[in-house]
Amino acid sequence: MSKQKQAQLRKSVAAFANSDTKTSVIQVFNSFVPFFALWFLAYLSLEVSVLLSIAISVVNAGFVIRIFIIFHDCAHMSFFKNSKANRVLGTVTGVVTHFAFEKWKRSHAIHHATSGNLDKRGTGDIWVMTVEEYAQASFWERLSYRLYRNPIILFGLGPFYLFLIENRMNRKGAKGRERWNTHLITASIIVIYALLILAIGWQAFLIIQLPMMWMAGALGIWLFYVQHQFEDSYFENEEEWDYVKAAVEGSSYYKLPRILEWLTGSIGYHHVHHLSPRVPNYHLEKAHESTPPLQKATTITLLTSLKSIRFRLFDEASKSFVSFREFRNLQRKTKSGMKLKTNHPSFQENR
Repeated sequence: MSKQKQAQLRKSVAAFANSDTKTSVIQVFNSFVPFFALWFLAYLSLEVSVLLSIAISVVNAGFVIRIFIIFHDCAHMSFFKNSKANRVLGTVTGVVTHFAFEKWKRSHAIHHATSGNLDKRGTGDIWVMTVEEYAQASFWERLSYRLYRNPIILFGLGPFYLFLIENRMNRKGAKGRERWNTHLITASIIVIYALLILAIGWQAFLIIQLPMMWMAGALGIWLFYVQHQFEDSYFENEEEWDYVKAAVEGSSYYKLPRILEWLTGSIGYHHVHHLSPRVPNYHLEKAHESTPPLQKATTITLLTSLKSIRFRLFDEASKSFVSFREFRNLQRKTKSGMKLKTNHPSFQENR
């Protein structure tokens, strides 16, 4: 795509980068009201069945995801026109979702500025190693990476790490606003937890809150993972990296059933979001449908997205993700090729 076409594409999508206060307020209500109602219903259901209460909590995880999308838009300053309103609501939604608003706002901005850039990985994204890096890594580096990419660790323990450790600590060198925002959200969570435990008891609280937050965390990590970890995703070194290509070719269109699309705030239109982060979630679909070049983005479904579980390493040679098994096959072929070459008569003569 030429620079002129890229500029035109960005201009076309930028037309949707405007918030609508009425729509935003409605979204706040149709996200928070069901969330609190389902939480209370899960508590009442304890009188009937613990399993019923857990089931309602799992359903409520969908509304935690929807509230996180509001949090996400606030971080991009796209949910409201007023920056202070975005920061206030971002902090409130940060309490519900257990994410530090100002800290995440910074790291996520870096993610957008470096997505698909092999030379600038490591902030606000999923850990990705290339085939060459993994081949040269030490035993402990390989072990750490394999554990990190293991689905049980990534999606099973990952939510607890995020909620209890990563989102509760400030980064080194954090400025005052970012540092105090993290402490404010953590303190708010502690106070709310304490009050709820006093009101309904710690057993009831854990039965309701634990499955809800774990499921929301696991689904959130999955969404973030699958929207950049597909077979022919875009990754380039700094000198070849291009922002528009990284957005359109390095972010998928996750085509979800309507109810899931609604609960996830249309974040499946991730290619649109990366091209223009100031487009609020409720305009993403319209931007996609109104811009033909964006409709050529890699489309994945619930079924096809499951393939991404086996993607572990990015192969710069083939420009695609490979599994650990495929990596081992590549190594065997490489070693076999080297052995054949060294046994060749011409090689022996040259020696």
